Amino acid sequence: MLLNVVDVEATCWDGPSPGGQVNEIIEIGLTVVDLVAGERVARHRILVKPARSEVSDFCTRLTGLTQAEVDTGMPFEEACRVLAKDHEAGKLGWASWGDYDRKQFLRQCAATTVRYPFGQRHVNAKATFAETFGLPRPVGMAAALKIAELPLEGRHHRGDDDAWNIAALVLLMVDRGDWPGTKP
Repeated sequence: MLLNVVDVEATCWDGPSPGGQVNEIIEIGLTVVDLVAGERVARHRILVKPARSEVSDFCTRLTGLTQAEVDTGMPFEEACRVLAKDHEAGKLGWASWGDYDRKQFLRQCAATTVRYPFGQRHVNAKATFAETFGLPRPVGMAAALKIAELPLEGRHHRGDDDAWNIAALVLLMVDRGDWPGTKP
């Protein structure tokens, strides 16, 4: 059984957004996890060119993504088509760290009339991790990796690297029998 683990990076600012600009997805990281084999089997990165915002200096410091780099990306509508066609996003279950990624896709699809590429089977891995480890509240991905004694691979706040790291946390929960659908 395959699962898409998704992490997005979006335009952001150190404070309120400049007039007329909105948060838009600029990078989609996707790691395919084979839940039965217990391994990460594929890693993907989709750059998305924003249509209604620009990459701020703050966003570049956080993600490493520049305006010039995301300008080489595809339009959001095309990225959603790629997710649906090439990654079976509507057929496979998917997970993200928290609910931000799911809500950002929903907001952006509604604002642009782009068809939502994912199915209904979404797991909030952040909440599942907090429950698994008996935490009083959910923690960020980097803190979860420390708790799980797993290395942070790559750059934090890069979509493909974060999806890869979240997938490692998912596999840890699968191995423990704490991932939804794997509990005895």
